[in-house]
Amino acid sequence: MKKGERAEGIVIKVNFPNKAVVQCEDGTICTVKNALPGQRVLFAVRKIRKGKAQGQLLKVLQPAENEEESGCPHFGLCGGCSYQTLPYEAQLALKEMQVKELLEPVLAKQDAPCVWEPIHPNPQVYEYRNKMEFSFGDGIKDGPLELGMHKRGSFYDIVTVDQCRIVDADYRKIIAAVRNYFRERGVSFFHRLRHTGYLRHLLVRKASRTGEILVALVTTTQETHDLTPWKEMLLSLELTGTITGILHIKNDSVADVVKSDETVVLYGKDYFYEELLGLRFRISAFSFFQTNSRGAEELYRTVRRFTGETSRDAQGQPDQVIFDLYSGTGTIAQMLAPSAKKVTGVEIVEEAVEAAAENAARNGLHNCTFIAGDVLKVLDTIEEKPDFIVLDPPRDGIHPKALEKIIAYGVERIVYISCKPTSLARDLEVFLENGYRAEKVTTVDMFSGTVHVETVCLLSKLHSDQHIEVELQMDELDLTVAESKATYEEIKDYVLEHTGLKVSSLYIAQVKEKCGIIERVNYNLPKSENSRQPKCPPEKEVAIREALEYFHMI
Repeated sequence: MKKGERAEGIVIKVNFPNKAVVQCEDGTICTVKNALPGQRVLFAVRKIRKGKAQGQLLKVLQPAENEEESGCPHFGLCGGCSYQTLPYEAQLALKEMQVKELLEPVLAKQDAPCVWEPIHPNPQVYEYRNKMEFSFGDGIKDGPLELGMHKRGSFYDIVTVDQCRIVDADYRKIIAAVRNYFRERGVSFFHRLRHTGYLRHLLVRKASRTGEILVALVTTTQETHDLTPWKEMLLSLELTGTITGILHIKNDSVADVVKSDETVVLYGKDYFYEELLGLRFRISAFSFFQTNSRGAEELYRTVRRFTGETSRDAQGQPDQVIFDLYSGTGTIAQMLAPSAKKVTGVEIVEEAVEAAAENAARNGLHNCTFIAGDVLKVLDTIEEKPDFIVLDPPRDGIHPKALEKIIAYGVERIVYISCKPTSLARDLEVFLENGYRAEKVTTVDMFSGTVHVETVCLLSKLHSDQHIEVELQMDELDLTVAESKATYEEIKDYVLEHTGLKVSSLYIAQVKEKCGIIERVNYNLPKSENSRQPKCPPEKEVAIREALEYFHMI
């Protein structure tokens, strides 16, 4: 196989992210993007490196057996979605397989098995996006103005996606109306190569629960236009939601990114509200917030379940300190706050931190603290030590030095949320090398039709500095009369059978001491001075007391 050569073959598998492995009739292998399992494709070889060929998809010669027609007229032209012609069940199976193939070689290195939970489907397969960044440009050289997504394989050409299936009808009406408005007036767009022109992006955010809409036009300052008629045009549209804010964002950056040098409010306010799992969040144009609200609820329910039962003090109040690292606008921190003594969120984007603090106060959660800064540096400034850590890093994963500091806390459990499983696989290697093991892993599909998937992993460390190993070395002659009536295992079995609760020897010993049964002082001493000893939760104490009564020990 030579560079520039054209060839055809069958797609035998698709690796994450969107890398199809094509096998030709002579057995040679080439990797191409945007192909699906089972397709027969024509491709051009673009690169050969270390004996491995990479190609560009030219044409699908024969669809896969399970393919179906896409209901989106932009599919194939727009670069946004790649899996839309696959039945949804096939999309889920493909994503789950991709993550397993990345993580299983790493997980095979640990002694104990890891539980794989089935993938969680997207609660809303279509029209699920609550944020879109559209670009202005043209589809052909000197063609009419377009507003939409980049054409597949192109950095410059734009496809107007006014029939997009992953957003609802309000987005489609807004994008078509805005394109027509500026096209009719001949307003220029910003050329990414020449760095000249006016129109850059259109940012639209819509809350799935409240229906509030925020629209932001991003332009350069190279031209001056009266945007009042444009604003009035938007407000005249018949939408199912309600426009609560219209913004003009000025951006003269050379880079093709949505950012603000100056923001002017043309109408209403520069934020809107969204609701998740009974909590209310204020969101601005640049707030980090999951782009699928209903999918985010499924993700956060999974995180909360993986977090499990947190310990409580003698008064029944939560006594654990939780760190939410890479916390964004603090959604996860606020989900966990009711079951924690304190939650500390760390996020590098200052605006997101301000929004997180406001949202927590609005939701009546006064045990949340949010710190602006890089996790790598901020961890050195926090004196308090966590009992539990939640990680939701950006796509590139966790900085190696930050990872060292996180591991050094020695917490017994960590929940890692990843939007890029290749980064998770790399970081898992480090966790496993430092005494952690993956207990449970699952995937959550929040972006149906696309190649993206979220992964949630529960890590545990059974032998950390803060773990308490209870060694009960008691001679039978040393037993009190009460203790001789039932062993620890018999008490555990009784509690499990009658209440479904699992209790430890440590918890039983603590309840025995409260009841005056056990007199020895060495049954539960920690092995290091900085260890934290878990306290028996109230509901388990009640269950243990019932068992002690049953065995006539009290």
